[in-house]
Amino acid sequence: MAKETLPMGPTGRPERDFPTPPTLSSHGPARVIALCNQKGGVGKTTTTISLAGALAEYGRSVLMVDFDPQGALSAGFGINTHDALTIYDLLLGREKDVHKAIVQTKTPGIHIIPANIDLSAAEVHLVNEVAREQILARVLKPVLDEYDVVLIDCQPSLGLLTVNALTAAHGVLIPLETEYFALRGVALLIDTVEKVRERLNSAIRVDGIVATMYDPRTLHSREVMERVVETFGDTVLDTVIGRTVKFPDASVAAVPITEFAPSHSSAQTYRQLARELVARGAIA
Repeated sequence: MAKETLPMGPTGRPERDFPTPPTLSSHGPARVIALCNQKGGVGKTTTTISLAGALAEYGRSVLMVDFDPQGALSAGFGINTHDALTIYDLLLGREKDVHKAIVQTKTPGIHIIPANIDLSAAEVHLVNEVAREQILARVLKPVLDEYDVVLIDCQPSLGLLTVNALTAAHGVLIPLETEYFALRGVALLIDTVEKVRERLNSAIRVDGIVATMYDPRTLHSREVMERVVETFGDTVLDTVIGRTVKFPDASVAAVPITEFAPSHSSAQTYRQLARELVARGAIA
């Protein structure tokens, strides 16, 4: 009997269906994952929100850290940050208890430490601090045993804030728009991760590159996808995120797409991303 061949996915590999993650009997300690790319508009925040939603569905307790002064992650969950304690207050030591800054979102299982434009001043204030690259790690340490995963949504920069995120993280997930100019900076980001591993955080690793905004109808998207796989090999995840208008709609509703449109193909794709990361050992 001929062996059944699996259809090929966008990465040029056979499509795989990753197993449903096992139920956890307890929570923690968390694995910290920084979502990084120094180029903006590649889907970092959308991926953070949607991945959190999928992980929560699979029973994981998720803490998100909005580490971008634009505060898009906080806005994506409808958090009013004007009078709230934010990550900025924790970094500067204005508030010592991290629990006081954590906000329960409307989605069960997902909490967030919000951010606002004040965070843009953090690098100036922290530059003269002792062990300034490790401040975020110290802020998060008291709550790691309470969560299964911490997702840090980084700003589009390789400055001190992003280095803080990389120093606090166990893994890095790189959302990469399937567009030529987005590809150019990934090697620089991976080089930065290597420097952080050598000098600040020997435990960090690249968990994967996830292609976003993929449009199989365009030759450009397909060519960039081929180039990414050719360059980075198995670091590129099998799960590929396509373009859809549902993401902005979910943001307006202030819930993940997995909750806003649970049967939509993009929601299914983010569930697959969560399953793949668990299968790869990036998340328990």
